[in-house]
Amino acid sequence: MAASRRAQVLRLYRALLRESQSFSAYGYRTYAIRRIRDAFRENKNIKDSEEIETLMNKAKASLEIIHRQVTIGQLYSTEKLIIECPQNV
Repeated sequence: MAASRRAQVLRLYRALLRESQSFSAYGYRTYAIRRIRDAFRENKNIKDSEEIETLMNKAKASLEIIHRQVTIGQLYSTEKLIIECPQNV
């Protein structure tokens, strides 16, 4: 039981990170990745199954929001920032 829950959490974590990589804007992308990592690290020691279920539902809702925002961001793309462009040395 615990192993399948762990697999579900890891699958959700990877999905959130993968979807966040799709942000076209550098600032949104780095912020989303940082927040996802911090949130999962903060909650890694939780053992209560009800609380885990609540957090997973919240993460699923966040995944939907990220997906929607990525889609909107692709409709209104902007130029890349200097930090995103490869430098010729």
